[in-house]
Amino acid sequence: MIQLGDPKSRAIMIVVGLGLGCCLLISICVAISVFVISLQWPGFLRLFRSSDAYLTPLPIYTPVSGGTIASPSPELKRTPTPTEHKEGGLFQGKIVFTCFIDGFDEICLLDPLSKESQRLTFDPATDFYPSLSPDSTSIVFSSRRDDRFEIYSMDLNGENQNRLTEGLGSLFAPDISPDGQMIVFTNADEGHQSIWVMKRDGGTPRPLTEGSWDDIDPTWSPDGQQIAFASNRDGSRQLYIMQADGSQPRRITQGVSQLGGRNDWSPDGRLLAFYAGPRGDRDIYVVEIQDGSVRRLTDGGDNLAPSFSPDGQWITFTSYRDGNNEIYIMRLDGSETIRLTYGSRSDWQPRWGP
Repeated sequence: MIQLGDPKSRAIMIVVGLGLGCCLLISICVAISVFVISLQWPGFLRLFRSSDAYLTPLPIYTPVSGGTIASPSPELKRTPTPTEHKEGGLFQGKIVFTCFIDGFDEICLLDPLSKESQRLTFDPATDFYPSLSPDSTSIVFSSRRDDRFEIYSMDLNGENQNRLTEGLGSLFAPDISPDGQMIVFTNADEGHQSIWVMKRDGGTPRPLTEGSWDDIDPTWSPDGQQIAFASNRDGSRQLYIMQADGSQPRRITQGVSQLGGRNDWSPDGRLLAFYAGPRGDRDIYVVEIQDGSVRRLTDGGDNLAPSFSPDGQWITFTSYRDGNNEIYIMRLDGSETIRLTYGSRSDWQPRWGP
């Protein structure tokens, strides 16, 4: 038993008190360090999430679908089991995508034939929404490296990274016109999102759409005469097409529930690929532009962000079917699914270019 008057007992109590004090001080220092690091490195805390670490992040300003209209009953294609790439197969072009590395979204480039990828950006900031130029010499993307999301451009090897915009708003989803002269993009400002266009060097930016609704994720038609985009202007988010000058917008999809924004044109201009469904159970669809008929290509696995191959025979997309966001490709009818990326990181937002 410890006697308070005993010098040896007092010494023991002092040592115990000092130990507890040191433990408390260390705990306080660790908590302060984590807080400071999280302020300087926003992606730091994502490393400690067990279930959400590799879920596809959503853009900050992505609106929530406003309708509860039931989806149509499109023709269903069962998602095939992923197959290994057959040697001697021919895949054209490159796939640029967003890769989550060291706590940040970065830009990576993938050769679909060899499955080899290359990291292109190394900034401690969010870089995402990449898109290849029609001549496959450069990439445009959205980055938050200067506090606000701006549009940047870089060479195919990651060199010559230049900011093209400043002070327009928070900018996402840039897409270069087929003639290489213009860039269309989403501008989130003052509580709403709209479609803007500017010259390839960032000059003369101007809005193509304006309103109290949200217009997002624009893509050029193969001939450069039209722009597809997603909008909730009529309630629930659906796909629309307008002329390149912003005139004559018309609705393409009807009553598709929880439609996502990211879409792409087939090279022949006949189809638009898109994704829809609740978070965790999204699927890839194509819609015939001429008559609005919809066909589902996947069934399960949480699939999103489709993009056509240059020859129009394949579609690349992101899928969570194997427990982590990875890049896949499949045939235009949903068959012959092939996984292209493997690893613990999250790979998403693929765009296929020449």
